[in-house]
Amino acid sequence: MFTTALVLAGVVGAGIAVVGSQSKAPGPLASDRVLIIPKESGLTEIAELLQREGLIEHPWTFKVSALISGNWTKLKAGEYLFKARASQQDILDIIAEGKAVEHSITVPEGLTSEQIIARLRDNDLLTGDVIQVPREGTILPDTFKFPRGFTRQAIVDRMTRDQRRVLNDVWNRRPADLPIKTPQELVILASIVEKETGRADERPRVAGVFINRLNRKMKLQSDPTIVYGIVGGKGTLGRAIQRNEISQATPYNTYVIDGLPPGPIANPGRAAMEAVVNHSRTKDLYFVADGSGGHAFAETLEQHNRNVARWRQVESQRREAGKPSPDSNVDKVEPPPAPDNRTEAPGASRAADAASGDIETAAGNRRASADGPAGARTRAFDASEGTNRDPLLNRSYDLNSPKQVPALRP
Repeated sequence: MFTTALVLAGVVGAGIAVVGSQSKAPGPLASDRVLIIPKESGLTEIAELLQREGLIEHPWTFKVSALISGNWTKLKAGEYLFKARASQQDILDIIAEGKAVEHSITVPEGLTSEQIIARLRDNDLLTGDVIQVPREGTILPDTFKFPRGFTRQAIVDRMTRDQRRVLNDVWNRRPADLPIKTPQELVILASIVEKETGRADERPRVAGVFINRLNRKMKLQSDPTIVYGIVGGKGTLGRAIQRNEISQATPYNTYVIDGLPPGPIANPGRAAMEAVVNHSRTKDLYFVADGSGGHAFAETLEQHNRNVARWRQVESQRREAGKPSPDSNVDKVEPPPAPDNRTEAPGASRAADAASGDIETAAGNRRASADGPAGARTRAFDASEGTNRDPLLNRSYDLNSPKQVPALRP
């Protein structure tokens, strides 16, 4: 019996040595390979799948290795990347440790919640549906990594959790003189900044323009707020803003309402929120496209008019050369070509021009003015005024009849 036991022990030891040697030897896989281990696959099914796909030569040695190491109870379903010539032990460790392939999805800054959920639903690597579309501004745009089969709701939960963490961090570092009273207002203004410029270097300065305007009790007159008031979570008109839409009363249209809109118009990234609390300390009140994809800023209406004229010149030269413009007019009010030096109330010449169809254009595509002739009442500057988008030039009004002229608010 003792001799028999020794022989058996020797056989078992030799077998373990052979299996151990084979499990560490380079495998037959010629090149890197991604393989999906189905859910509820047992040790035998996994071993046979690995042999069938050319990753191992002998299923029994893989099973013995798994049993000896104790990893047979830890094998996990998932999508795995196996390197060329990976040994059985390498393969076993990868599956037992659940080192699944990580995919990524990028959620750009400035999308609405509806647009973000649509992107998640279009991703075939994710599973399940979203319980409810999150409120606007509660999602933090970022790049997220996930394994195949990860749920869409889990991605949404992660984005909303990250947004709360980042917002709390940024809010706690706000300056004392910021004219923003709540974290929600910070997100609202950050969403406007996010939609106004895609350039990181401009965000603080754009934020500074809006902060200055809030401090002066001036209307923000931001084109993206017009768009959101019309299409909501859909995010874009897909065309330029029409003249009647500039004065269209919606809760979000900052050409009509005072101060901030009632909610965010998109989901801003951390950089846009940081730009609001760390805005540029300038006197800027205006900005207009500069023809290079950025903006030219101005403190006064006169400076702004010059910037608009330069923009028009650049665009004209570009059109003559047949070059595309980097400044799209989609979802924007196009800057008119001539400077605006009028006061708030349209004069007789304005009515005559309107009647004859000779439309004189105003300065800039946005921002109100505190400037004006000495002794004259200054006006709240409207980008549409004097352009072909001016609602007051709508022929349904009789400008000679005070009963039909829309009331102008001071």
